Order: sequence, then C-alpha cells, then structure tokens
Amino acid sequence: MSDGGALMFARFAYPPNDLGYCGPDASAELLERADAGAGGPRLRALAQGFGGAWPYLELIAGANAIADPLDARVVEAYWVGNGLLDRVRPRVLADSLVTRFGSQVRDRDRLLAPLGGGAVPHHGFHVFGVYPWVGLLRAGRVDEPLAVLDRCRIRWGLVESVADDEAIVTSRPLRWTGARLELGVPRQERVIVGRRGYHLTSGLHTGEWCALHWDWACQRLTARQLRALRGYTRRQLAAVNGVRYPAPATVLV
Repeated sequence: MSDGGALMFARFAYPPNDLGYCGPDASAELLERADAGAGGPRLRALAQGFGGAWPYLELIAGANAIADPLDARVVEAYWVGNGLLDRVRPRVLADSLVTRFGSQVRDRDRLLAPLGGGAVPHHGFHVFGVYPWVGLLRAGRVDEPLAVLDRCRIRWGLVESVADDEAIVTSRPLRWTGARLELGVPRQERVIVGRRGYHLTSGLHTGEWCALHWDWACQRLTARQLRALRGYTRRQLAAVNGVRYPAPATVLV
C-alpha cells in the first residue's frame, strides 16, 4: 500500500494532536514522519488512534468499495473534500453518528438534522455539526466558540510571504451574525510552517494556496482541491445553518 494517504493524514492531524486535543500522545513523531515522508505500519497504527477521524475514513472507504481507509482519495475526501463524500448515503452516516455520539448528545434530532441539508462525512461537518460550539453560539456565547470553530476547521489561505518558520497568509475567518455561521471578509494571519527544522509542508512560496489547521500550514492546495475545500466548507455551513434550534431559556455569559 502507498504511504501517500497516511502522510497526508499526518499533516492534517498533527496540529490538533500537538495541542493535545485528539489522537495518541505522539505529536513529535507525527511531525518528524510527515517531514521525512516516513510512513509504514507505524504511521498507519498512529492514524487508527484518532478516534474522531478514523471512523469517518472507514465510512468513506466502505461506501466507495476502497479497501484501505488511508487511501489518499479517502483521506483527501475527509480533510479537503472530493466526490467520494457524496457516495456515503445519509442513512449510513446517520447510523454511524448515532452509534458513535448518540449517548453523548441530549438532542439526537439536532445531531442528525444537517444530514437533510446536504451534510456529508467531511471534517467541516464534524466541526460544525457534531461539536457543541454552534449550539453555544446560539445560546449567546460567541468569542471562545467562534475562535475554536475557526481554528479547528480546515481553512484555505493565500501565501503572502514566508520568513523562517512562519508565513503570512490571507484567509477568510468565520463570523457569527447572531443567527448564522458564515465566512467573513479576508484578513491576514500568521501561521507556522516549521518547528525545530521539521515541516508539514516545505518550500511554500508567495502566491500559493495552502490548507490551514489550527496554527499550521498543512499542505499546498491544487486548484481542484481549493475549489473542493471551499465548496464542501460552504455546504457544511449551509447544512448546519439550516437546523432550527430551540431558543435558549437563558443566555449564557
């Protein structure tokens, strides 16, 4: 089996893993392997330790008759987006969500409602539709939920400059209107491209597009991948925005 998909998974999974949010305690190894292009059985074993992402990879692979959940097409579908997502039937995704998260959420209808609006097993759906942050926005808490949603999703950025281990990129942050989660106006942000000589993606140049996760540039985006990431992000936002939430009895402060 090719290691291309496993290495792509490592590039996107490393940033939250380094922050201690998901996966095994192996962030240094993930970064070193991503930089060196060192896949193999060890990296595949580490990928299976990501309890949030791995079941989605299995779901996408199974719906497309692909034997390897770390096939590069499957990994790209989850993190960036491609046509494999649309072959996962809503009922199959619903069953998976209920099995995995049904005991953790009080409102199962809220969990499943976005599926009727076009939600697919994309990382954007997991961030917007499964995590509780949008519910907190609707309950009146804005700053922390909005910041987490913006950093946790995979976003796209245009490289403006690169210096040492940092780059300045132009990206579109999320904004909360009071009723909807939307893409805001472009603004510049500083992101990490390397640490201690290790990189998730190397040799970025001004004018290139890259995928961003938390504070890192994960990989370059081809024109096709950029269109896909934009399109599937907007689609997941629309699906979640279409869910009617009950008005909160009190506003949290």
